[in-house]
Amino acid sequence: MIRVTSQIALADDEIMLRFIRASGPGGQNVNKVATAVQLRFDAAHSPSLPEEVRDRLLQLAGNRLTAEGEVVIEAKRFRTQERNRQDALGRLVDLIRRASEQPRPRVATRPTKASRERRLKSKRQRAEVKRGRGMQAE
Repeated sequence: MIRVTSQIALADDEIMLRFIRASGPGGQNVNKVATAVQLRFDAAHSPSLPEEVRDRLLQLAGNRLTAEGEVVIEAKRFRTQERNRQDALGRLVDLIRRASEQPRPRVATRPTKASRERRLKSKRQRAEVKRGRGMQAE
């Protein structure tokens, strides 16, 4: 059981981990040992996530989301499987925590009278500059 927030916990069987070979430099070790981790979490069908958290998670996942609704996280920062596994799980938990925060509703505001006047004054000044340029052509 992976505790995400006080209300959300993921069952271990919801997360699929696959160990793959990491790309990049590393000599013989990188060619022989599968230290990189590919984590898959089926966010679209997870019974652990409330509906609104699921919707926000699918939005936040971006290009880490597959067409089937799975979140795929690849971790290859470290040289050991265990540290990459912890990194991938930590990144998933972070993503779900961000999705569990309700966004603050936008409060519509109107520009103040002074700001409108400043904007119009600068527009008049700019128009005056441009008008002055036209007269020099003669």
